[in-house]
Amino acid sequence: MVSTSVVATALPTIVGELGGQEQFAWVASAALLTMTASTPLWGKLSDLYGRKLMFQSALAIFVLGSMAAGLSQGIGMLIAARAIQGLGAGGISALVQVVLGDVVEPRERGRYAGVVGGVFGVATVAGPLLGGFIVDASWLGWRWCFYVCVPLAAIAFVVIQKVLNLPRNTRDARIDWLGAFAITGGASTLMLLLSLGGKEFAWNSGWTYGLAVLVAALVALAIGAERRVREPILPPRLFRNRTFVLASLSSLFLGVAMFGAMIFLPQYLQIVRGMRPTASGLMTLPMVLGMFLASLVTGRLVSRTGRWKIYPMVGLALVASALFLLSHLHVDTPYAVIGVDIALLGSGLGMSMQNLILAAQNAAALPDMAVTTSGVSFFRSLGGSMGVAGFGALMTDRLSSGLAERLSAARLPLPAGGVALGSPDQINGLGEPLRHMVLESFTEAMQTVFLVGVPIALLGLVMVFALKELPLRSARQVPEPKAVGVEPVPEPLPAVSPRHHRSHGPGRHRRAPAGRFRRHRHTTAAGVRQSR
Repeated sequence: MVSTSVVATALPTIVGELGGQEQFAWVASAALLTMTASTPLWGKLSDLYGRKLMFQSALAIFVLGSMAAGLSQGIGMLIAARAIQGLGAGGISALVQVVLGDVVEPRERGRYAGVVGGVFGVATVAGPLLGGFIVDASWLGWRWCFYVCVPLAAIAFVVIQKVLNLPRNTRDARIDWLGAFAITGGASTLMLLLSLGGKEFAWNSGWTYGLAVLVAALVALAIGAERRVREPILPPRLFRNRTFVLASLSSLFLGVAMFGAMIFLPQYLQIVRGMRPTASGLMTLPMVLGMFLASLVTGRLVSRTGRWKIYPMVGLALVASALFLLSHLHVDTPYAVIGVDIALLGSGLGMSMQNLILAAQNAAALPDMAVTTSGVSFFRSLGGSMGVAGFGALMTDRLSSGLAERLSAARLPLPAGGVALGSPDQINGLGEPLRHMVLESFTEAMQTVFLVGVPIALLGLVMVFALKELPLRSARQVPEPKAVGVEPVPEPLPAVSPRHHRSHGPGRHRRAPAGRFRRHRHTTAAGVRQSR
């Protein structure tokens, strides 16, 4: 996640050196695009070829993309390298959750998910801080924003080789290539539509309608393919599971709001407030702290009480509130106010992300653990890609129209070639009153972006509100096979503390209601039969 967010503060400098201002959003969204499109495929591949091999393969691809990004000599090469980097990052982010689902029972998973969520939050939000430090350090330069991830990935590769030992898969490897093509193609085409619409072609043009039809056709092809194959990438039965559907939709809306805010907030701090990259990264520390503490505390509370629904509800309400407050940013908003706003945003994200995955995992049959986890992660990443692309298009449109209106009102001509965002130094070099008009137009565009994020976050809250709070099961409580695809766990029950839960001792586990759970030989998410 550091690799995804590290470009936020470095982006103005990168674009200023390599050029390609009209493609600046693709440096960030290319990695999100391939990460999104590949996430469900990694989950299925781990079922077929094993968690360990796929985890290490994802790390190797990630290292290759990181090295290529650091060596890029043009904006096109950088975008392509970021796409490779995102392909590996998609496997890493999905398989972390899958492995956690393999080795920890849902009732105890909350505390571990809290730690993972805290690390995820710190990595996501600390990326801009690291990027700012690297860009400001003359002895490093922006290329080290990508090189810095290489040794970390190498260490992770070695640790996985020595520590991760899971049962090997015994199933025949049959990959749904048609479904994989349709899913990745549909997601990629949707991102192209959102990124290029309003810039390369008008929203009411033939290109828009053509791409929209292509997206619909690929979605229809994916649905048809997934229904007919033995090993679908996203099994259709998952979409008959109310918990999976609602958790995925909520994650989609959360991703839109989360990545949209994280990408564009550092630009406001650098361009409008004139901060150096390191200083703008330091301004994100309240978000880091809020996300880490909220994820850690809620994870422990979930494990202790067995209750999880209240936390994403409160979290998404905080996200919506924080975005509304951020929509009132001005060129002179006090830094303390900005810090409080983004601390609320980080706290809301920390309370929401991991608990949505936990809810979906808890409602899934064990053989569907990997595809369920990667499915929810896919929709969250899809939302992030939509947020970056859609908000980027919205911001560019509002910036251009706002600046044109101000120049027209002042009876000033638009400079030859227009006014691109460029680097903060380029904007600061503009003469007055043009510089002031650019900053006001940029601030107004940012306000629009954050304000549009408010109803999107509220839609995520509505999805969580509609979820049933199913009790977190233990490892010995396995859904009946016939319950797969519907609600595979019983109606809400009073929470039982872990201490009381363990008091029955080994072999004396309290019998579950008939027809709900039963003790039998455990089937792992990889499809391996093991006797209890």
